[in-house]
Amino acid sequence: MTRDRDGQMYYFLLSLLIIDGLLLAVVVLLQAGQGGGLASLGGGAPEKVLGGRQATTLLHQLSWVFGGGLMVLSLLLSLVSSNRTAGLSDVQRQLRQQTAPTPTAPLNTAPPTGEQPAPAPQPAPPPASPNKTP
Repeated sequence: MTRDRDGQMYYFLLSLLIIDGLLLAVVVLLQAGQGGGLASLGGGAPEKVLGGRQATTLLHQLSWVFGGGLMVLSLLLSLVSSNRTAGLSDVQRQLRQQTAPTPTAPLNTAPPTGEQPAPAPQPAPPPASPNKTP
């Protein structure tokens, strides 16, 4: 039952997030531009570049509200989706059903009876030092 409620909550929050994102895009596109675009960055008064003191319009306030809502809904959606437990896939289910392989005995490294093992290689002799004559 809780799994069904988590799924409903997830899709409800996802729907709200999509609607909020679409409304935010509409509100931002409806706002009047600053007028200069990238050309205003080349020079001019800082008020013109940064927007100056403008009256706060309804669209400006709505963009902040929808932007904040987008952030909050994104965080809530990530919390809800992290609590959701997905079912096992067919591959995972098959892997869990397989029994662990039994360990095999190590390979017999001893020589067959009657034969002598090969002698170990001898280390190389140190290099001869040249004789110095005074």
